[in-house]
Amino acid sequence: MQFLVLSRRRTDQFSDADFEQLVPSEGAQARYLYSLGFTRQIWHRGDIPGACQIVEAKDASEVHEKLATLPLAKAGMLDFEVVPLNPYAGFSKV
Repeated sequence: MQFLVLSRRRTDQFSDADFEQLVPSEGAQARYLYSLGFTRQIWHRGDIPGACQIVEAKDASEVHEKLATLPLAKAGMLDFEVVPLNPYAGFSKV
């Protein structure tokens, strides 16, 4: 099953310097999750500091479990919104 994950940096509680310390390890873990096939696509958000990604998992619990391995998540520096996705019915034959 696929999920849309919107993350937001908690910039109200952490400084740019706080984030910069963890960015290298965050990138390494993001690449690892991609190599597992969990992360399918990922982008930086254009509206606020954070990311948007499409992930593949058996359920929402697995999504949260894998996201929790990210260093910024471990440090409590991110908020996540996880949205389950269903196939678009408009392409099915009637």
